[in-house]
Amino acid sequence: MKSLDKRQIAGWIAVGFSTVIICVWAFWGISETFHEGWYYKSVVSNFGLMFVQYLSPMLLFMGVTLISIFWPHFGGGLHAVLALLAVWFFKAYSNAAIFLLIIPLIGLGVLYWFGQPRPRRIAVLLVVGLPTLTLIIFGINPALRISQRFDDGNLNARLVSGNRVELIWAPDGPGWPRVGTDWYKAQRTCQYLSDNGKRLSSTPQHIWRLPTVDEAVRSMARHGENSGGEWDADIAKASYNTIPDKESPLWNIHTQVIYWWTATEVD
Repeated sequence: MKSLDKRQIAGWIAVGFSTVIICVWAFWGISETFHEGWYYKSVVSNFGLMFVQYLSPMLLFMGVTLISIFWPHFGGGLHAVLALLAVWFFKAYSNAAIFLLIIPLIGLGVLYWFGQPRPRRIAVLLVVGLPTLTLIIFGINPALRISQRFDDGNLNARLVSGNRVELIWAPDGPGWPRVGTDWYKAQRTCQYLSDNGKRLSSTPQHIWRLPTVDEAVRSMARHGENSGGEWDADIAKASYNTIPDKESPLWNIHTQVIYWWTATEVD
């Protein structure tokens, strides 16, 4: 086999593996964008968060791959640097890090160093086109869901009539944390909430409490209608007639919090 053929094979193997990795990061990024992110009122801020926090791994690896296609030696060295940065960033000093991060990245660097994918325009098309297609395919449905979220703007204390359960839910305030908190702090916050639910008292009031899992599931809604949730405690699983979303009346759609604590302990 000619030397040129071997270099092309090595180059295309590298491009193939890189494209798969970039597509995986694209899938993760667009999924997390519409799961954890997209909570700002400003569309510009939402796009900024998407590119900086969720799509940056994809864009970083795509950039390193494109550099490797046009400048193989430089790109090969960048893969080695990327391997060390990944270990440092994830604080992964274990066998798993060695076999899942360091060796694959250094291996790709070696393939690019000696490889030569030709024609380069096809390699570029794969590296850019397939991840972009991944973003579109897996981003359309959640993007439509986010755009149709129901928000009645009522963040006061309110009676929520759910599926065979009626509860008064506290208003926007200490009981609706702006950032993630732990279960113990959530319970303590409820104990100290004032009667109007808008401030924390200096002593326990025991007026408000966390809902049980069953109560929370039965109160979930979608587009202003109860989702018909049922909680099966035996298998610790919820089922819904309509999958609920981060919407009124139990959510402020513009908060970054995506989970509420319940009083029920479930492993």
